[in-house]
Amino acid sequence: MSITLQILTGPTACDKTEIGFTVAQKIKGEIISADSMLFYRGMDIGTAKPSPGMRELVPHHFIDIVDPWESYSVGRYVDDVESLIDIADSKERKFLIVGGSPLYIKGLVDGIFNGPEADWNIRRELEELAEEKGNQHVHDILQKIDPVKAGELHPNNLRRIIRAIEVYRITGKPVSVLQEEYKLARKSYRFNVMCIAREREDICRRINERVEIMFDRGLVGEVKSLLENPEGLSKQAKQALGYKEVIQYLDGLITLDDAKDMVKLSTRRFAKRQMTWFRSFPDVQWLKAEELEGPGLISDEIIALLDADFTPACRTGRNLH
Repeated sequence: MSITLQILTGPTACDKTEIGFTVAQKIKGEIISADSMLFYRGMDIGTAKPSPGMRELVPHHFIDIVDPWESYSVGRYVDDVESLIDIADSKERKFLIVGGSPLYIKGLVDGIFNGPEADWNIRRELEELAEEKGNQHVHDILQKIDPVKAGELHPNNLRRIIRAIEVYRITGKPVSVLQEEYKLARKSYRFNVMCIAREREDICRRINERVEIMFDRGLVGEVKSLLENPEGLSKQAKQALGYKEVIQYLDGLITLDDAKDMVKLSTRRFAKRQMTWFRSFPDVQWLKAEELEGPGLISDEIIALLDADFTPACRTGRNLH
């Protein structure tokens, strides 16, 4: 039986947490988070997690599931989400995937092809070849055995080029062919991707306001407390927006005002990259949100889409933007 996964995404500060909560509450559904920083316990203020009250009213999954010194990969996330859906009765439970981490959403939609284990002899050989003759030479090798994958990769993306050649040498098949076979063999999921869009000026204003609120609520104290834990923070957690800049402030490298300005700038840039990612997803259903509009109106529009998409085939690409 084919299962339709409903995905609500959008750039940071577009109000998707509140809108997703409103939708889930109205349809008596459950939320699966697709925000990579919500996975971590104790990272609350800087990630703008749904409030405890929201999480009491609507079941939320994949929030506070690992400690901040642990890592949590895209592949593990996809496996865990699919396991949750597999054990659920899809006729009785409605899931709404809400979040703005493009890699994790792409992982759900396309799946994660892991391929064979690494062969370090092959990797070292190709790395040495790149040092001797240049990245373009190694890219040319890939072009001969897998022109499809070579067309996707820039010659400077040496790590992925080497991996593609490595897979071919181990399996005898181009990685592009193996990835396509993987997609065809995947579980029968269909996807309806809905993306909230706001004007750039509106997003910038919302980001600036959110950053000020985060600092007012005690972001510096939260980061300081996390750093004082003997386990520390994982590399992934340290790179989280807001946390990275506050760590620099606590290390005495920048002022508090500098930290705030850097968080605002980094977040605006991230929102721009998010939109670039979302535009690359096939058949996105765009939802235009007006400035100062609350979650009520747009949530009703989403529910109308869900009513249509829970029954017929989805990913028809109705464009509302």
